[in-house]
Amino acid sequence: MNKKLILASLLCLGVCGASAQVSNINPVPQQVANVGTIVEVPAAWNIVKEKGYDASYVLDALATASPEVVVDKKAFQLTIGFGNQKVVKKYKKLIPAKAEGYYLKVTDKEIVIAAYDERGAFYGVQSLLAMMREGKLELCEITDFPDVAFRGVVEGFYGTPWSQEDRLSQFEFYGRNKMNVYIYGPKDDPYHRDKWREPYPEAEAKKLQILLESAKKNGVNFYWAIHPGVDIKWTDADRDAMMNKLEVMYQLGIRSFAVFFDDIWGEGTKADKQAALLNYINQNFVLAKGDVAPLVMCPTEYNRSWANEEKGYLRTLGNDMDKSVNIMWTGNTVVHTIDKPSMEWINERIQRKGYIWLNFPVSDFVRDHILLGPTYGNGLDIADDLSGFVSNPMEHAEASKISLYSIADYTWNMEAYDYMSSWDKAIKDLMPHNAEALKIWASYNEDLGPNGHGFRRDESRELKPIAAAAIKGDKGALVSLYAKCMELEMATNILLGDKSNPALLIEMKPWLLYGKLLAQFGLNVCGAAISDFSKVGNRFDNFDNIYKEAVSIQAQLYELANDKNVLHPLQPGIKVGSLVLVPTLNKVFANTVEAYNKAHGTNYDPVCEYQPFSITTDVKQIAQQTVRAQGNNVSVNGILEVVTWAPGDAFTINIDRPVTMQGMDFNFGVKDVAKHFTLELYTADGQWRKVSLLHYSADDTVIHTGGELSGIRASKIRVTNTSGAEVKAYFKSFNFVKQ
Repeated sequence: MNKKLILASLLCLGVCGASAQVSNINPVPQQVANVGTIVEVPAAWNIVKEKGYDASYVLDALATASPEVVVDKKAFQLTIGFGNQKVVKKYKKLIPAKAEGYYLKVTDKEIVIAAYDERGAFYGVQSLLAMMREGKLELCEITDFPDVAFRGVVEGFYGTPWSQEDRLSQFEFYGRNKMNVYIYGPKDDPYHRDKWREPYPEAEAKKLQILLESAKKNGVNFYWAIHPGVDIKWTDADRDAMMNKLEVMYQLGIRSFAVFFDDIWGEGTKADKQAALLNYINQNFVLAKGDVAPLVMCPTEYNRSWANEEKGYLRTLGNDMDKSVNIMWTGNTVVHTIDKPSMEWINERIQRKGYIWLNFPVSDFVRDHILLGPTYGNGLDIADDLSGFVSNPMEHAEASKISLYSIADYTWNMEAYDYMSSWDKAIKDLMPHNAEALKIWASYNEDLGPNGHGFRRDESRELKPIAAAAIKGDKGALVSLYAKCMELEMATNILLGDKSNPALLIEMKPWLLYGKLLAQFGLNVCGAAISDFSKVGNRFDNFDNIYKEAVSIQAQLYELANDKNVLHPLQPGIKVGSLVLVPTLNKVFANTVEAYNKAHGTNYDPVCEYQPFSITTDVKQIAQQTVRAQGNNVSVNGILEVVTWAPGDAFTINIDRPVTMQGMDFNFGVKDVAKHFTLELYTADGQWRKVSLLHYSADDTVIHTGGELSGIRASKIRVTNTSGAEVKAYFKSFNFVKQ
């Protein structure tokens, strides 16, 4: 059966018939037949299951359904079973011969869920529950199974890890949407990375056990990841420490493990040593235990742009490491979509199918944005090239569900994946009563803006033709743009008052407040562009007051984007509509002001958006970082991966006028690294002046400046690698204070 035709049928039912219950299922099923007839959900049913099969997460899920359970052979029958259970023996030929596959039949007299294995039965129940969500059932037959064996999420972002409540909510979401993997690897968990040799304190270990039990109830493999590469010594002692830590985690109940070697340099990056360690763990722990899932490892060269073909890191892993160990891969760069050629490239080198770590919708490198747009760009023909596919999400757990819903859809049934349809369904799933407002809002929060990885997304698709015409002064387009701003303002107000998803509102609120002000700015700008100021109207409705209002709103936007009471310490401001709406409004504002000045002989400033700082640098990874000013405190957005400075490479902050320096520090994440760099300031008298650098202690990774910095008036700040050799470091922060 043609998957595209099935999808088209489901979409048509979703639009043309209000009771299209099969279309409620996510992910889109592989095969659907005999659809169209809608019946009421039975008030009661008799559950027919294998004798002795009583305690199971499958039955727990089924128990959440609305029908009353009765013991009556004359009642509506629901038969459920899997594998070789006798209860589903007669359906054996209809069950997909694939792990996690299931066959679901719904008639007006019975329901049958017959599955390949227990998790398949669980997924059959989830499809049934999705169909029943609106109190209806659609008569149908569904034959379903996943394209990708391991599908889910890696919590691998930098910044504030998810809370316990976030993760519990995520597991329930994964279960509903047939995702079977969660990899626990938050960079800021010290017992995952910096203290990898040490056991968790009792309270933290208990939290992990609670998470593990929740994952099991939702059919999710809970992978615990260890990250030893920062300081591993490749000694027997460290190998034994690794084995001891894994054993401690095993005793907590964990049966799935990952080992990360990403974002490091030095001794820990040696491919032969990594392979030997993983082989030892695989043979003496994973295979020896017998009940542990296949190992997953994240290599140091985890994307093509970092691959050193001459040194042969990836080929060493491919040749030396046990083939049952999965190797993670982010694509052609750190942040990239995945296609057929890129999978062929990596699979040939690692001699196995790559395990994708998709760095989307993660926003730890663009924290001023919240990413709510559709998930697209990955190949629809790569299912057979993958061993697994996990998404690295935002620290905003609830908002990440928009993309994760589509990741579940994509990895289950690639050929039928339609990213816009999936996006619509994801938004409705997250906020069913205000889905229209959420979609309008999400459409202004898609693109990442300029960033060090060069990864961009489309945004405001419907607005683009209107924006182009409005900039040219088309009155009809300006009226339409005005209407779009009204629509945005209404959407933000609706969402700010929504009580159905408090967690989502908390995450989005800073951006919603900013978006509301931005919409008001748009109404002001479009109103001014449309108005005829030659006519006498309300005495307050004049250009001078409209101009003052525009400038005031811009000031409020700036203050909100830099308000420490709204933002957390790692967030460098707020951006909404930055790809289309903001540039359009700024240009329309400038055009309107310039036209008014020309007609009336006035001198209003046409520039409304103010950014006094810019960056120039030889270091490609730093080139697109953003500068944030909060009062007199100025900072550069940090970088999460290793930064390579070639000899002579420099990083310069340019300021539009000389400012008086009061203090400065920056953190390159390495002890005793200050000696490799030189700091210079371009002073008000046109000279470069050197300022001394130091660490306060041997263990301090923060670089501080000498006392001579204070009081210098300068318009440029330059840091140069003057060591004469390549330097690898991080770029965790760069801050200075002006008077």
